[in-house]
Amino acid sequence: YAKLNLSLDVVRKMEDGYHDMCMVMQSIDLCDDVLIRCEPGTGKVQACTNLHFLPNDEKNIAVKAAEVFFKSTGINQYDTYIQLKKRIPVCAGMGGGSADGAAVLRGLNSMFSAGLDGQTLRKLAESVGSDVPFCIEGGTCLAKGRGEILTQLKALPECSIVVCKPAVSISTPQLFSRIKCSKIKFRPDTKGLIQALEDGSLDAVSKRMFNVFEAVIPNNAGEIFEIKETLLDYRALGAVMTGTGSAVFGVFDCSEHARNAYEFLSERYADCYLARPVSKLDV
Repeated sequence: YAKLNLSLDVVRKMEDGYHDMCMVMQSIDLCDDVLIRCEPGTGKVQACTNLHFLPNDEKNIAVKAAEVFFKSTGINQYDTYIQLKKRIPVCAGMGGGSADGAAVLRGLNSMFSAGLDGQTLRKLAESVGSDVPFCIEGGTCLAKGRGEILTQLKALPECSIVVCKPAVSISTPQLFSRIKCSKIKFRPDTKGLIQALEDGSLDAVSKRMFNVFEAVIPNNAGEIFEIKETLLDYRALGAVMTGTGSAVFGVFDCSEHARNAYEFLSERYADCYLARPVSKLDV
């Protein structure tokens, strides 16, 4: 399942060069299909996708996840073939690669009856990618650190979500290089957002959605704000960019308003989706 950032804050830059994050993350029902086939062999892992430009070796997070699983469990006498049917847009801030990596860890754990619990899978996921631990967990979570410190929150109230990605892609390293933690003027009200979830108030949640990266996106990504305005014009309760972009989403309490927004945007953008939230996943 894809992920969205209901909020995203960059707290500080740590000594190891990574950034300390504080995010409220949400799974949605937009998903990739992951098919895993294992047969006796020498331990080779390969991937193939319906997108010709994606790598099929260890540069693909799904392959990396399989290699981490086999190394940690000592299972090494199988060749593994991973087929990915991509629906989650790439370079969107929606964790598409991370979702695939998490699905591979969960899938192999089940296939080989390895018995790894959720905590162990999330620990393995940390070495695969920053968003992979959340994609193991799913649902609605507070994520801190690099994204590996997770606290499950009360589920996002039932709603319709419209996601739209403009053609422009944004470099994640570029955005992190542009963000200066000491100079961030506006930050998300994370405590208020968590309380709004506790209260079951979709309106209060939506009004507190915020992403600090919106303040430093490059000039050529102005469509992000145009899409936000369109979502709000179609009566979204709130709209925000997810991750480091460039996808934007709006939260609706009325499925008809969401459908109208989706139909308008899908005529103008190839990557446009109508989705709903997904609850915590079972390991």
